[in-house]
Parts: sequence; structure tokens; C-alpha cells
Amino acid sequence: MKKKHFSVLVILLLLTGCSSKQLDDVNWKFWEYFTDDKTEEVVEETPIEEEAVEEEEPPQESPETEAPPETNENQYVLEEPFFTVLNEEKVIENTENMLVLVNKNQSLPADYVPSDLTIPDVPFSFEGDYEKKYLREEAARALEEFFAAAEADNIEIFAVSGYRSYETQYGIYNTYLKKWGEEKTNAVSAIPGHSEHQTGLAMDISSRSAALDLTEEFGETPEGLWAKEHASEHGFIIRYPQDGEVITGYQYEPWHLRYVGKEVAAYMDEHDLTLEEFFDRAIKQ
Repeated sequence: MKKKHFSVLVILLLLTGCSSKQLDDVNWKFWEYFTDDKTEEVVEETPIEEEAVEEEEPPQESPETEAPPETNENQYVLEEPFFTVLNEEKVIENTENMLVLVNKNQSLPADYVPSDLTIPDVPFSFEGDYEKKYLREEAARALEEFFAAAEADNIEIFAVSGYRSYETQYGIYNTYLKKWGEEKTNAVSAIPGHSEHQTGLAMDISSRSAALDLTEEFGETPEGLWAKEHASEHGFIIRYPQDGEVITGYQYEPWHLRYVGKEVAAYMDEHDLTLEEFFDRAIKQ
């Protein structure tokens, strides 16, 4: 701006006819005013850039996975195939299930025969080849271990009755029905199709001390007491325990062993459960 004023002044002097001498007489000190190198600093305001606001992305939903079932000490996690499947008539459909639940409320098909029946290598209370010598393969091998453990403890037991067909149960039930009537018969014998013996997973046992009979007294013999204490170690349970009639529907049968496998048997023994109570606690994995 100062330089612009100076230029205008010089032009005016020349236009007004000032001589060179007159120009020489001009006090050029005022030049300092116009030639001062100090310039006004022009501060340009830098526009404040607005900070970019990042848009928050909505949380990505993780793929849905099936949450594990919640459990507590009163529940047992069990794989789905081990639960009993019934049709509308409450007849069991998955009959080969090793934990199949047969009772007064649900039955096996009349024509069901286990596909893997075999005779366990144990002492029997009778001679001859009868169907009641048979068990399903896995149960038969477990029974052999059970009898071997008993022998090692100087306990002598005998197998009395295993697999029983629908037709055989029909004959037994009707014999008892004629002899005792319906109420007593239903307390000790199953209606055909409702017998655990038809599963091939149950074996009745006895001892010489119980005259090889199937009686409640067997439970008080050394052999009966040993069987109750050690059954679960080999995968068996006393299917119809003392004071369990209100749950199972049958009187106390200390001789009736049912195979369920070592893990389930140990759990049931620890919690003092019937098979019905076990399934009340079981949840699907």
C-alpha cells in the first residue's frame, strides 16, 4: 500500500512540471516511509476442517449357534437317540435303544425280537437251550464281567431268566391272572408287550441260599446284598427297588437286573433313582 502512494506522488510531481533540481531538493527521507520492507502480515484464517464423524456400524450378529443346554446337579445330559420314541398308541419305535424305557405306560411291538441275542457265558440255574438264556450282545458281555467279579469275591450266583418273547410273556401273565387275579398279577407280572424281558436287556438272578428262586428273600442273602452293591460297576441296576412300587408300578424285585451301561448305572446308583426318575432328570444334548 505504501509503494502505491509513493508512485502516485512521483507521477504528480512530474505532471506538475517539477524540474530535476526541484526533485533533487525533495527530502527523500520520506522514502523510508514508503520503502519500509516491513509488510503487514496477512493472516489467512484457515478454515477449520470438521472432523469426520465415523458412523458406527451396527454390531454384526454372529451366526446363530445352538446354545448348550443348561444343567444343574439334578439333571443328566443324554444324547437324543437314547430317549424312548413312542407312536400315538404309546408303542416304542426305537426298540434297539439300549436305554429303552418299558413300563406299564409304554410297550414294545408284539413282534419285536432283538437282533443281537446271544447266550452269556455264565452259570444258569437250569439245563438246556431256552430263550431265557439269551441277552443282547452288549448286556451279555457285561453280565459275564459281573459274574466274574462275583466269583472273584467268592460269591456264587446263577442266571435264571433273560430274554422273554411276547408270546411267552402272554402265557405267563395269563397263568398268573387265573391263579391270583388281576390286581396281584399286575403287581408282579407285566402285560404282554410291557415286559422288560422282551428287550433282551434284563436278567433275573438267584443263589443257592435263596433255593434258586426269585423271591424277596434273595435281597437279604450275601449274594443279593453283593449284587445290589456291585451291579452299577458293571452297568446294571436293580430295576424294581425296595419302596419303588409307586414309581415303577411293580413290587420289590431284588433279583431283576437291567442293563443300562456303566455311566448311567453309576449316576442312578449315586442318586438312588429308578429308570423312570432318571428320565425325569435327563435332558437332550
